[in-house]
Order: sequence, then structure tokens, then C-alpha cells
Amino acid sequence: MSMLVLVCGCLIHPQPVLAEGQSSPPVRLIAPETVRKFLAQYFVLPDTMLKNETERAIFLRRAEREIPELLSTEGYFSGKAEFRSVTEDGVLVLEVIPGKRTLVTEVNIEFRGDLALSETQRKERANQLRTAWPLPPGTPFRATAWDDAKADLLSEVSSRDYASARLAESSAQVDTVKAAASLHVVVDSGPRFLFGELQVSGLERYSELLVSRYATFSHSQPYQRNLLLSFQTQLQNLPQFSSVIVNLDIPPELDRSDSGNDIVTAPIKVMLTEAKSRKLSLRIGYSSNNGVRKEVNYQSYNFLNKAWTLNSAVVFEQNRQSISAGIDTPPNPLGYHLTWNGSAEKTQIQGLETRRDKLGVMRSRLQFGIETGIGLNWQQEQRLPLGGIRETDQALVLDWHWNRRTVDNPLFPMSGALTESLVGGASKAALSDQNFVRSYVRHQMWVPLGEHDVVLLRIEGGYTVSNSRLGIPQEYLFRVGGTQTVRGFAYQSLGFREGGAVVGGRVMATGSAEYVHWFGNWGAALFADAGGAADVAPELQMSMGYGIGARWRSPLGPLALDLARGKGQPGSRVHFSVAVAF
Repeated sequence: MSMLVLVCGCLIHPQPVLAEGQSSPPVRLIAPETVRKFLAQYFVLPDTMLKNETERAIFLRRAEREIPELLSTEGYFSGKAEFRSVTEDGVLVLEVIPGKRTLVTEVNIEFRGDLALSETQRKERANQLRTAWPLPPGTPFRATAWDDAKADLLSEVSSRDYASARLAESSAQVDTVKAAASLHVVVDSGPRFLFGELQVSGLERYSELLVSRYATFSHSQPYQRNLLLSFQTQLQNLPQFSSVIVNLDIPPELDRSDSGNDIVTAPIKVMLTEAKSRKLSLRIGYSSNNGVRKEVNYQSYNFLNKAWTLNSAVVFEQNRQSISAGIDTPPNPLGYHLTWNGSAEKTQIQGLETRRDKLGVMRSRLQFGIETGIGLNWQQEQRLPLGGIRETDQALVLDWHWNRRTVDNPLFPMSGALTESLVGGASKAALSDQNFVRSYVRHQMWVPLGEHDVVLLRIEGGYTVSNSRLGIPQEYLFRVGGTQTVRGFAYQSLGFREGGAVVGGRVMATGSAEYVHWFGNWGAALFADAGGAADVAPELQMSMGYGIGARWRSPLGPLALDLARGKGQPGSRVHFSVAVAF
């Protein structure tokens, strides 16, 4: 029985805290497990042995002063540090006795100003704020948690209606004998605020209309901080401006204190710095699908002095060369903007050579995270398959798209989803060589598994309704294979075989499952892909690919380098891509 007691005593006895990197530390701290990590992080131990009684006495005085102060920030207000012994090899042994941890026993949150009025709506909001208080009775009292709770409360009050809210009083009364803390907070909401007029400064080339059309609020609308931040974010994303500062202009006398119950209409100050209106860039890159990419890009952000954005590019890739130009107009008051584009392109992929000329216009809008658009696109395409039928096709296509993005971070997604759907069609009665309706849908999900792991799931499918694939441009047919479809197979190598070439078919389906574990900015991935394309649904065969990959969180987004093996393929393939949630 005595041996059992000895073993149990060893299991529950507080363990010493060792200075990092020391096998025999100058000082050994004996402390309960709940305190050990905290002291190891914030209490500095000597690097070398304490040589004599004077050095030990100096250290002990510092420990007896600093350790109780540190413990008090964690709610141990009766903590102390006591000298125990000096070992034969000169190690000073110090025991930390934290005492009983202080718990919150009472919370009193009081409101003044407009929020304190007796109207039902204000009472409900005040009750919601009290309910959301993160330090309710029964929780340990910590200094950092106390400060964070007050800051969160004030931030929540000032986020809506009460832009000049301030912390009027706060106190934490601690009874060290009972280890109890009574908290009292008084928040002065001040008056209610409404959005006033825009006051824009810093414009030289552009009119105020370019700024006001992005406003996410209207005059006399109740103040909401998130609307102001959204307005600033949209302006910052415009290429016309290099810096944007948006503030609600709170009268100084209200900002200082006085909590009236009046309604204040405050103007919004917008301070801008215009960016250079023209930009010429040379770019070089690489992808496993198209090889080395060389690009010359010219942009004008004030085309024809109308704040239109002109984008033009000349691109040279191993199997694709193109020249393109497009004009984007600012959104109208309803949020719609137009995009005009034209391009000429030549491709040589899987034995199929195409030469394509395109003109189009798209009217689109982004609202509540959903982008919708409708457009009219004309193209003429020369199709030259190796050993197949050579033809020239043209189509005037009415397109509609619907995209929804709910990812937590567009560059480094760990949760959320992306859904993309498109429908387009053409008729022989309107400048087209074939009647067809093309539909396409893709859904992609990021499912987090803990803090460092994520599962990526993707499914997509497409179908073109037509009597024949002949007469339909390749853009409205389907080929798959390669990065972002079925890894382990060459780019667009899965489709309908015509002579010695792989051409687009009228049906397609792919799916993918990928698991990624992140080690900081680096990650390792396991994946499996499946997919195929055919001219008719009964002939659709799913090809399988699987492999491993490396990920790096670069400034452009996660770079993906994959080694994949396609089922039935003679060897493995390397795939490289930027895995961004476009």
C-alpha cells in the first residue's frame, strides 16, 4: 500500500519548469501544471548558474516581486514564490504557490445615452449585449480577458447606430480572501448617428460620381460600421486609386463626451490619392498545361477620360498565342457594369489546331456575394484537327452566368464554397452555323478538419444540347485532363477522338477529392481525380488519376506542385498551378 501511495504522489506532484535548452538549469521552478507554461513564457530565468549568495538573494527578491504580479494577471491574487533549497550542483529550487484562482461572481453592465432609453428595440439590444459578455459569473478572472471583454463590448455598441460610444466607467473589485471578482462597466452610447453627405477630396482626373456610385449606404440611413468598411474596400479595389481613407466625421464635442439623445447626421469624409492612369507590364510564368508564358500587358484606368478601364495583352505560350483588348465601365447606380472585349487566338492542343476571332459584350453585377451576368458573344473559328474534318464555324451566343463565393479567404481558403453555373445558346437563324444550348456547373467546397487540415471537394459537369458537334466552336464543347480537371493525364487529352486529334465533345463530368495538411506556409496534399468527356452521354468513360503534392502559401495564393499517375497511363506527370478560389 505504501508503494502505491508513493507512485500516486509522483503522478500528482507539480513538475519543475526547465529553461529551454538547459539540461541542468540554474533555477528550478516547482509549480502546478496550470501555471508552469505561463511562467515559462513570461518569467525570465537566469542563463548561467548563480555563483554565490548575493546573486541568489538578488534573484529571489526579483522572483518574489515579479511572480505574484504575473500570477495576478491570471487571477491568482494570493500567489507567492518561496525559496526551498540549493542542490549540491548549485541549482536553486524555488516553489510557486499560486493560491486559489479568482472567479467572476458578479457582472453589472450599465448603459447611458440613447441606448439607455426605455424603447423596446433599445432594451432588446442592451440585453443582447449583456448576454454576449464573454466573462460571465463562474469564469476565471484574467486581466487580458477583462480588457478584451471591455474592448469587444465597446466595439459592438459602436458598430451600429452609436459611432461616438465610449467607455464611461469600469471597475473590477477583487476579494482576495473569497477569490471573487465583481465587475462593473458603464458604456455611454452617445446619440444615434445617420449617414450624411459624401465629402470627397483628392480627385483630379475623375469626377465624384466614380466614388459615390460605390456607396453601400444612402443619405439619412442609420450608421453601420460594416457598410462604411465595405465602401472603403470597394474604393481600394479600384485601380484608379492608390490609397483610400473613409471616416465618419463625428463632431468634436460629441467625440469628447456628452451623451445626448438627439439624432446626429454626420458627413462621410473620403480622402483619396489617385494612382497612375497608365501601366505597362512584362510578365513571364509557367504552367504544366501551357508551358512557359510570356505576356505584354497595357492598362489604362481613365480610357477616353471616362474612368473606363482598358486592358490589353499579347500572350505567347507553348500551345497558345493570343492578343486581346477589353474595356470595363464603372457600375451604374444599380451596380451593373459593361465589359466589351475582342480577341484573336491560336491554339495547338492534342493534335487540334484552332484559330479563333471573338467579339463580345457582358452586363454583370456583384451583389450579396453573388455575381450574375448576361452577354452576347460572336466568334469565328477555324478548326484543323490532325487527320480529321477541317471546317470554319461561327456562332452568335447569348450567355448567362451565376457565380457565388463564400470562402473565408480568396487567397488561402480553409472553409467555404464556390459555385459557378453557365448557360448559353445559339441559333442558325442568328449568324450561327449550328443550333445548340450549352450548360455547365461546378461546385467546390473547402471543409476544415481542425486548424491545419482541410479537405477540398470538387464536382463539375457540362452538356451541350445539339444534333451534332459539327458547326459548334470548341469553346462550347468539352475536353478535360491536366491541372484542375484530371491530374495524371495530359492537358485536354480526354475528349472525342477525331483522326489523330482530341476534339471537344458534347458531354463532360469531373470530380476531385483532396486532403491538405499545412505546416505553417507549407503544405502536403493527397488527391484523387476522376473525369472524362465524350460526344454523347452513353460513351462517357471516367478516367482516374491520383497522387501527392506540395503546397506553398505564396503572395499570389497557394502554389501547387503535384505528382500524379493516371490509371492506364505509362508514367507519372507533374502538374503546377496556383490554387486560388477564383
